[in-house]
Formats: sequence, structure tokens, C-alpha cells
Amino acid sequence: MADTVLIDKAKKIFENFLIKQGNRKTPERFSVIDELYILPEDEHIDVEGLFLKMRNKGYTISRATIYNTLDLLVESGLAVKHQFKDKVALYEQALTYKHHDHHVCNQCQKIREFSDPKINEIKDSTGRDFKSQITSHSLVLYGDCKIENCENLSALQAF
Repeated sequence: MADTVLIDKAKKIFENFLIKQGNRKTPERFSVIDELYILPEDEHIDVEGLFLKMRNKGYTISRATIYNTLDLLVESGLAVKHQFKDKVALYEQALTYKHHDHHVCNQCQKIREFSDPKINEIKDSTGRDFKSQITSHSLVLYGDCKIENCENLSALQAF
């Protein structure tokens, strides 16, 4: 069940952002928040997946509106955009975002999130070495699936 308090907070932040930017507040834009924020926190979705999900629920919304709204959500800090290898852009909600890195399976395409304090130590050390305040980083590890009976790999092989 989605956290309605979280969704309402995201909508208020987005509304203030749209007003400040001089953009229109349309029901379609707010419906994208509804659908993005009902996903599990660790789920990533692309525009096509979001479009199909919304169409199946009876929304009348275009892919262009979803693209544009997701760009606005990224700009407002309510979504994070990821580009893994040569794949399409994936998005995840960002209101409760805690920095994490990703492992992507080359075989089944499953994305797993992880955090490791050693990465922060490397980030801090590199910042000291380069006399730089490191403000962000992105780490994606790619590997081949060794999970026995992997549901994602089985689904891919069905096609």
C-alpha cells in the first residue's frame, strides 16, 4: 500500500516547483507522481513501463507527457534518473532517497541496490587527494547472473 502522506508531500513539493518555474499544474503530471510513488522504493521504471502501467489503469496520458513530467520530477529532486549501459533511462522516486549504488546483471537485467561504507571511504580519500569536495558519485557494477532458477532470466528466455 502506498504511503499517502509521502505522495501528498511529493505533490506539494512538485506544485511549489511548478509555480516557481511558471509551469502548468495538470492532473496528468500529478498522476505520474501517484504511479511513481506507489512503486517499491527500490524499483526502477522506464517511460514505456510507466506508460503501459498507467494506460492499463485507465489513464489517458501520452508518452511525451510522461517524459516531460519525469524530467521535471528529476529537476525538482523528486525522481532520480539512471542510465545503465546502453539501456533506456530508468527512474526511481527520490523523496526518501538514500544514496546507494547498483549491481546490474548482464544476463537477467535485474538491478540490485547496495551500500558499502568502503565506497564512501574511497570517495573521501579521492576528495582529499584531488583537493575537491566530492558532492556525488555513481557506481554501477555489471556481472553475470549465477542465481539458480533466476525468475528474470527465465522470463527473458521465454521470448
